[in-house]
Amino acid sequence: MKEKDKERALIIFPTYNERENIEGIIEAVLEVDPRIEVLVVDDNSPDGTGKLVAKLAESNEKVNLIEREEKAGLGSAYIEGFRYALRKGYDYIFEMDADFSHDPQYIPEFLKKIKDHDLVIGSRYIMGVNVINWPMKRLLLSYYANIYTRIVTGLPLKDATGGFKCFRREVLEGIDLGKVKSDGYSFQIEVSYKAWKKGYRICEIPIVFVDRQAGKSKMSKKIVREAIWMVWRLRFSSLLGRS
Repeated sequence: MKEKDKERALIIFPTYNERENIEGIIEAVLEVDPRIEVLVVDDNSPDGTGKLVAKLAESNEKVNLIEREEKAGLGSAYIEGFRYALRKGYDYIFEMDADFSHDPQYIPEFLKKIKDHDLVIGSRYIMGVNVINWPMKRLLLSYYANIYTRIVTGLPLKDATGGFKCFRREVLEGIDLGKVKSDGYSFQIEVSYKAWKKGYRICEIPIVFVDRQAGKSKMSKKIVREAIWMVWRLRFSSLLGRS
């Protein structure tokens, strides 16, 4: 058996009302590479997302499910997924949206780049602005949020708020996951910031982000406000030697 064949990659999908998308995205990512498995962390979706995934898992050992009792947020869903991945011994752990805004075609490039890096981030802004079907207001909010984050924290990323990522397991082992409390945009910033401050090798690869075709966005004003203040918390924690 080749060394490559021994490696295992887990793609984590946090879901809430993604029944329209979840079966298709699972099929799409599993076709990309034989090393890939899937974990869906579902927050008791009223539309039956969790029940559908449970049915898929019965016939496919590469599909895994964590069902939570209530909607607890993206950040805590990923933390639960990370802990699962570490317990099960996966080598590479992905964050990925379940609504096809993150195209599975980029996964091979992530797996290629992770060979020489510790964290690979799919960037919407590394080669201009590569976002399709977003309202101008939301696009400007996202773009300037990243500039704001770079200025306040010094984090050298074009797309610190992006949610298409691949970690080496060592990164998640090196970060104190119990101290990551953010959600939404700010969760993505906080995890990348902690990895950067630990000295892990980070790179960005260009992706095209296409807004969801089915279902509803989970963006809210609360998530935006949290991101605005969280970057200052990271900055002050760093100055105090607590990052």
